[in-house]
Amino acid sequence: MATISESLALSSLSNPRPSLSPSLTSPLSLSLSAHRKLTALPQFTGLRIQLPSQRSVSSFSSRNPSVLRRCARVSCEAQETALDIPIVTDATWESLVLKADGPVLVEFWAPWCGPCRMIHPVIGELAKQYDGKLKCFKLSTDDSPSIATQYGLRSIPTIMIFINGEKKDAVIGAVPKTTLIASIEKFL
Repeated sequence: MATISESLALSSLSNPRPSLSPSLTSPLSLSLSAHRKLTALPQFTGLRIQLPSQRSVSSFSSRNPSVLRRCARVSCEAQETALDIPIVTDATWESLVLKADGPVLVEFWAPWCGPCRMIHPVIGELAKQYDGKLKCFKLSTDDSPSIATQYGLRSIPTIMIFINGEKKDAVIGAVPKTTLIASIEKFL
């Protein structure tokens, strides 16, 4: 029985590299691509799964020790910003938002919305920054469309600030953190 790497290597040997087609070597195609350097693509030789050895990792880190530190630091920062913001639904809307003491920030979002995903870390940072002063929640407009309709939402992401159950401000779109801070500071 052949291993994966042997079978992949054998399949690449049995399929020799085809030569360039005549259409690619015609004067017209060469003149069109003269400003681009026409180079041949490397031959595909199959997939190889190779785990790094302890020696290669140690020699890599000894050559450039800051590389591994940078990777770990970036990973750590990503974990810190990816905070879990509590979810509010139709069932919990009244108790968590309308009857809350103090200001409440609600992010209206949807899982398929790209700008919503861009603003999630910003809302997480604000929740951490204003911990104890501002309650932050997120509401999926796919799961709770009645609340979105009740407040006349026409686009997402929309961030609304509520005080004593009343909508005080709304920010529409994936805006910079400074815009959200300015909106929050008005109500603290």
